[in-house]
Amino acid sequence: MNRAYIALGSNIGDKAGHLHAAIEAMAAYPEIQAIRPSSIYETVPVGYLDQDLFYNMVVELETSWSAEVLLGHLQEIERQEGRKRLFKNGPRTLDLDIILYNTDDIHSEGLTVPHPRMHERAFVLAPLHELNPGYTVRHLEMTVAELYARLPETERAGVKRIV
Repeated sequence: MNRAYIALGSNIGDKAGHLHAAIEAMAAYPEIQAIRPSSIYETVPVGYLDQDLFYNMVVELETSWSAEVLLGHLQEIERQEGRKRLFKNGPRTLDLDIILYNTDDIHSEGLTVPHPRMHERAFVLAPLHELNPGYTVRHLEMTVAELYARLPETERAGVKRIV
């Protein structure tokens, strides 16, 4: 089995509902097991700022799928929840990103793992820190706890645990 960490985000409509629907959709696949979710965090947008606050979380899961096959199924879940890719960093009903996949370094068309900006994103590191602070991000040679501690206080201040 492969272990993956998936970042979930939503800032349109029933944000918590979209996150929970994504977890239920993942759990419906027999190839995905042992889903462990973080809390939900309310976070400020990154990049394009003229939009609602986000709800973000991370789930840890085990899967028999390759990272590429997992990505395809995650993108289908996004579509089922009404995801439309209008522009970069824009509002979305649901965003699902593979943050980590085992300790693999993957660089293929459409997929880079570890996620290339995860170490800059409090909305990823806060829930990931909740689930596994001791996980070593191999290409950075730092634990999640160390990466989270290195974030500027202004970044961490934009993340509030709500559920």
